[in-house]
Amino acid sequence: MKLPLPLVAALLALGLGACNSNAPAEKTSAAAAGAPAAAPVADTKKRILFFGNSLTAGLGVDPEEAFPALIGQKLDSAKLNYETINAGLSGETTAGGRSRVGWVLRQPVSVFVLELGGNDGLRGISVSSTRENLQGIIDTVRRRSPGAQIVLAGMQIPPNLGQSYTNDFKNIYQEIADKNKVALIPFLLVGVGGDPKLNQKDGIHPTPAGHRIVARTVWHTLQPLLR
Repeated sequence: MKLPLPLVAALLALGLGACNSNAPAEKTSAAAAGAPAAAPVADTKKRILFFGNSLTAGLGVDPEEAFPALIGQKLDSAKLNYETINAGLSGETTAGGRSRVGWVLRQPVSVFVLELGGNDGLRGISVSSTRENLQGIIDTVRRRSPGAQIVLAGMQIPPNLGQSYTNDFKNIYQEIADKNKVALIPFLLVGVGGDPKLNQKDGIHPTPAGHRIVARTVWHTLQPLLR
């Protein structure tokens, strides 16, 4: 699929509660009477972790305007017992993501949304290395959170390094999704990439309006996995 020229140029520029005043006295009195302390309320919410680069991090917009936070709003509106964690890092490559994913997964997650690779493509990193790193991230998720659902967000790059490389890069995502039987978002920026009205001045990072479209794209794939 041919990317629109504005998207090509844009991708080239990518560097990829109030307290009761009597509470202390009441607490002291209860302790003196030997009453047991109230047990803390357990956090029973499941976690959805978004792991990616500046697109996930929401570079250039307020945190609550980035698509992971907008997914959180959709979860709340649907009264689904999930919380979102934004683990996006600007400039991240698949190699960088592979090196830090274990640290990020110190706590188990229910859903892992993987959005990496765009910076690899723009730097001309070999397709085999990108494929290996994405596979390594998925393998780590399955070791650390065996029951986690995995969603892979596909990316596309301009043909500046040759049409063959561009096609091979695009096909990585479908190949990995098929091999690992994970959900795939074919192109994260569909309907947003290349549209000046939906991107910031750098031409690639979505505006708040662009993030709302990205959130709808992600939600379309994510929602059926939630239970």
